[in-house]
Amino acid sequence: MRIDGKLIADSVLEAAMIRKLKSGKYRLYSRKKDPKTGKRRNLGTFDSKQAAEKHEREVQYFKRH
Repeated sequence: MRIDGKLIADSVLEAAMIRKLKSGKYRLYSRKKDPKTGKRRNLGTFDSKQAAEKHEREVQYFKRH
């Protein structure tokens, strides 16, 4: 898939679950829902969206290496 002229894998787009909180910070959530609770796991809260995206890339790298 191409976004703004960049080739991006569909799995990367699905993985990012970043939401803006009322406090103005950003929270990163797991892509998969917990079968027991039906909620997504909190993977961290960050001051900026860029920091949350950076951590998401680190998580994806860790999962594959």
